[in-house]
Amino acid sequence: MLVLGIDPGIGTTGYGLVRDNPDGSLETVEYGVLLTPAHVSQDIRLLDLHTQLTNLLLLHQPESAAVEKLFFYKNVTTAMAVGQARGVILMTLAQYKLPVFEYTPLEVKMAVTGYGNADKAQVQLMVKAMLGLEKIPKPDDAADALAIAICHGNCYKMKRLEQS
Repeated sequence: MLVLGIDPGIGTTGYGLVRDNPDGSLETVEYGVLLTPAHVSQDIRLLDLHTQLTNLLLLHQPESAAVEKLFFYKNVTTAMAVGQARGVILMTLAQYKLPVFEYTPLEVKMAVTGYGNADKAQVQLMVKAMLGLEKIPKPDDAADALAIAICHGNCYKMKRLEQS
């Protein structure tokens, strides 16, 4: 199963494609960030995010997507911008009829490290180890997206076991 993990943002959206192989191993297919220029209007940035995500979906054709849930921000402007980006991401995924799963940062940390209060460095080290990478994925948004994809793979396996 090929899972697309997404760490939403208006300027930088992290993505990570992880294949969950039949033998239980995880394979990194691709990861990176979708960037939108800060000097253009919000509507153009959102359209650009939609276009870039569409191109990624057409190229890789993932079987499901996992998106980080919006959590509380102290800065209302940031929260609104991320919320708008999430809306565009969810709409784009729905256009391609992908099953979408959402996870909180706490759920992602628990699935990847076994500890809900793990810091960013601990999560990144576990992502590196679980995917057999030579170095920690950069930038941070891409590493977060890979963690979200891993979280979904783990949760999906558990749900399948519960149903059998």
